[in-house]
Formats: sequence, structure tokens, C-alpha cells
Amino acid sequence: MAFHTTPTPCRPLRPGLGAVSLGTAFLVALTGCTSSKDGGTASSAPALTVGTTDQVTSLDPAGAWDAGSGTVESEVYATLLSQKNGSADVSPDLATGIRLTGPKTYTVTLKKGLKFANGHELTSSDVEFSFDRDLKIADENGPSSLLYNLASVAAPDPATVVFTLKSANDTLFPQVLSTAAGYIVDEQVFPADKILDDTSIVTAKPWNGPYGIKNYDKNSLVSFTANTEYKGQLGTPKTRNVQLKYYTDASNLKLDVQQGTIDAVYRTLTTADLDDLAKQKGIKVHTGSGNGIRYIVFDLATQPYGTRTKNADAKKALAVRQAVADSVDRSQLAQQVYKNTYQPLYSSVPDGLTGAAPSFKSLYGDKKGGPDKAAAAARLKAAKVSTPVTLNLQYNSDHYGSSSADEYALVKTQLEATGLFKVNLQSTEWTQYGKDRVKHLYPLYQLGWYADYLDADNYLSPFYSANSWVANDYADPAVRALIKKEETETDAAKRTELLKQAQDRAATQVPLLPLLQGSTAIVTRSGISGVPAELDATYQFRWAGLSKK
Repeated sequence: MAFHTTPTPCRPLRPGLGAVSLGTAFLVALTGCTSSKDGGTASSAPALTVGTTDQVTSLDPAGAWDAGSGTVESEVYATLLSQKNGSADVSPDLATGIRLTGPKTYTVTLKKGLKFANGHELTSSDVEFSFDRDLKIADENGPSSLLYNLASVAAPDPATVVFTLKSANDTLFPQVLSTAAGYIVDEQVFPADKILDDTSIVTAKPWNGPYGIKNYDKNSLVSFTANTEYKGQLGTPKTRNVQLKYYTDASNLKLDVQQGTIDAVYRTLTTADLDDLAKQKGIKVHTGSGNGIRYIVFDLATQPYGTRTKNADAKKALAVRQAVADSVDRSQLAQQVYKNTYQPLYSSVPDGLTGAAPSFKSLYGDKKGGPDKAAAAARLKAAKVSTPVTLNLQYNSDHYGSSSADEYALVKTQLEATGLFKVNLQSTEWTQYGKDRVKHLYPLYQLGWYADYLDADNYLSPFYSANSWVANDYADPAVRALIKKEETETDAAKRTELLKQAQDRAATQVPLLPLLQGSTAIVTRSGISGVPAELDATYQFRWAGLSKK
């Protein structure tokens, strides 16, 4: 018996957002949706050139979970389910639909005639291989932690995939299938137990997304061309050829936009540059989703008094983290660095999402959101911490934007103004940054986050669960138990309470310090159409719908 069916566009059941009970044996969540292809062949419209300051870590979906890599991966790899631009709702892409065929079982049916750009057939065997591979490799900078509830994958026939989950009533799983953890790769190309290098990937042409890569000069220039084998919901790209040009200096990127050699910019110009460009004729700045957050991670192993330091002391280590939380001035960061395009954030979950709780606001500083030097000093004194405490703080400006230099210079000023801290600031390029942080080389460091799916869980489990992507040695059984419960709780009110309890408890321990939440922007020159008025709710900028006059 099907008890929930929706017409196109299909909406997933999301706990805390009107989800219903999964007590029966069968759910039609997405069936009935059909491909929304634009039809025909790719347009003969002029090629597009997109500029970015982001860097690619890896073209192997199992080995990267960052915006720079994701920009490329989302164009050349497809998922079973995906979101259209401007929507947080998932609907079929490579799949025709998904059914809940048991309390712990989802069954997916593939579209007919699927192929990779290299001519290899795309079957359920490739799907099974992709998920098994992601879990087996479990790269520390990859997205495998999103598959926290996946027990096994089976391919009973070429068109059918059966996902068996660890826990019942997981209504988030369809959204997980639309994320970076859900990219389907060619089992004839990718090894089952290790990351494949970019050169080998490009040579093998295992593309199943709207575009394929024609020429690849890593983090310099990538040329894309429409993939005629793609049969997903994004349809045939309106522009056949796209170039992605990389910049190390945002000011040079801004200059090329002004001079007309760049048609669109996706990450990352400074707030001042965006303000300036918005005033110029022939240039449009599109603003969108505010689900991005910026925060500081404390590595519990190597921070002052951390578990792997010579003077390890859990009580002193906690006092240092809490004193830093007492000392930062989020409002000053938002106003002086970002001209209030970012707003203060008091939890890892952004304001506006069901279950968000501003836990840090009432616990630290002046208990109203502002800093308090006296509170910080009292914590350190009570824990017998000698001051000033030396903090080695790492940040990155080629991935999180050149404004990061100003942001962290101001954080340093705020902390040192208390007289309680001495801050050593250092910056590293992103391609090295991701490798170093998971090796516990940064005692304190900057990270940012954009939603894989718009649910509070996506701002908790990647940070605090057993397979945390942050990998900062934070392990609290109570927080993990709360997260595990909320992920399968179907009562909206009960789940909201569990989400708040998890945030409140984590905030008392400060494994990370939320700073800001804010919007994103895409810059285009006049004559570019297809950029949605409201950017993709999950912070993806896809090119299939773009065209140039």
C-alpha cells in the first residue's frame, strides 16, 4: 500500500519538516517523476567561461568533499536523485523512482539505456560498486561519512538497486543519495580500494553527468563539453562548451569580469568587490541561499593541553576552548569584514532551519551574543591555566575567499586584546590544507560548510558523529546517541528536541566554534541567462541551464 505519492516536482519526506510515519511496508516517495530534459541537442550558443578562486582536490568522488572539487564533479558525475537549481527537493536523475520496500530497505529503479561517455553501460552493478567503494576507501577528506546509515547495497538485476539501512525509518536517505556520496562511477575505470588520479580519470572519460571534460589543466583551465549520453533531469545543456578558469588572486578575477573575458564567477570575490561590481553597467550580482557557515575547529589532540601534547590536561583544554568562545566578537566580524552580508552564528546549525538552537549565545561571553573578557579570564583562572595562552591558528584564503585574511586578522586582534592569548596566524593553500588538518597538524583552524541537504542533521553528523569529517578527535557518546536518535525519529516535535539537545551538549564542550552564517553570490555579465533568481538551496551552481547571447 502506497501512502504518500506526490506529482512532479516530487518532495522527499524530511523529519522535522512534515514527515509522516514510516510504519507501513511501502512508500512511493519519488515515483511518477519524469525527466525534465530540455530536448534536442546542445545549443550552438557561444562558449561560456566561468572564473573561480577555488581549487580542485581530486576528481575522484571518493577522495574529495569540498566546493572546488564539487564544482567539477557535479557537472561530470550524476546521482540517482538530484536537486534542480533553486530547490532543496530531490527528484529522479539516473533513477526513475525510489520506494521504501521495508522499514530498512529502499529500492531504486534505473532509467533504461544509461551509458557513460566512454560507451560503457551504466547498470545497477556500477551503483553497487560506487557505494561499496566509497565506504571501503573512507577517505578522510571524502564524503563517505554521509553514508552513516547504509548497511549494504545489492543489485538483483541490471536495472534495480536495493539499499539496506542499519536503522529503520530513515527518511533522510533519499537526500543522501543526491549528495557527493551518491555520485555513480564506472566500475571498469575506478579501482575498488584506492583513489584514482585525475589524469587517469580524464583519459578514461567515465562521465555520466551533463558535461564531460575535454581538456584538463588542474587548477588552471578545464574545458567541458556536453555529454550526449546524459539522461538525467537537468536535460541537454543549453551551452555545449564551458571553460572553467582558475585564479589565485580574486582581484585579477574581478578585473577579467570587468574586461569581459569572464562570463560568470562562482566563488570567491570579496564583499567589497561584489559591492563594486553590482554598481557597474553590464554586470549582475545574483545573491542566494544563506546556509553557508564559517567556524573554527579545535583539534582536541594538538590544541593547548590537548590529548597528544606533553602537558595534556582535559580540564585546562576545555577552559581554553571556552575562554576563546567568551572572547570572540561575531558582530564585529560580520560588520567590519563582511559588511553584514554574513550574520553572527551561535550554533553549527544555521538560523532558519528546523531544530536550530543558538546554544553558544547563552553559554559564553556576555550571555547575549557579545564577548566578555572577565568571563574568559575567570574560566582560565579556575582551571589554573597560565596566561597568555599561545594559540596556533590556521586559515585559508584560496578556498574560503581572500576576506579570510581580514577575518582571521580580526579574530587575532580580538583574542589578543583580552591579554589572555597570543595568536600565531598561518595560512596554507587548500590542496595542502585538507591533507594537513586530518593529520592533526593544525591545533586550531578555519573551516566552512555548505549543506548537502537542507536539514539540521547535515550540520551535526558531519561534525560530531563517529565518522566525523572534521576528524578533530571529538568523541562524546551522549552527543552521538542524540544524533543517532534524531536521524530516525519520525515525530517532528520529538526530533526537534533531540536536535536541540545535541547542539546544547556539544556547545558546552566547544569542539568547534561557530562564527558566521551568510549568503553566496554568482556574478554574471549581461547576456547570460539561466541563473536562478534564488540560487540552489544546497549551494550548487550547475551550468546546464546557462546560455550566452
